[in-house]
Amino acid sequence: MEIFRKIAEERIRRAMEEGEFDNLSNSGRPLHLEDDAFIPEDLRSAYRVLKNAGCIPPELELRREIVSLKDLIERLDDDRERLRRIRELNFRIMRLNMMRERAFSAGALPEYEDRILEKMIKR
Repeated sequence: MEIFRKIAEERIRRAMEEGEFDNLSNSGRPLHLEDDAFIPEDLRSAYRVLKNAGCIPPELELRREIVSLKDLIERLDDDRERLRRIRELNFRIMRLNMMRERAFSAGALPEYEDRILEKMIKR
């Protein structure tokens, strides 16, 4: 994801230099964004219904549980209880990893990252 951030920053910088952001129609007004770009299309409407009902998607609930478990583990004094909670944490992390689809990460291929970045910026 690092490469996409670099591409976006470069394109934004270039647009700012060329004055493309000057005098935009909604300049100074707050943005009302609902970022569902990372939610698969087939789940977006279901997640929107859950959100309107005051529920959160299962992935976010699992993330909250993971954060809570990490905090609890840091405060535990009993080694047996800590070990039990660490196992529970590992299981929840494994479930979360299985739920999400892995996006391509150019950072995994550092020897090609600069070349990919150059090609993407030229477009």
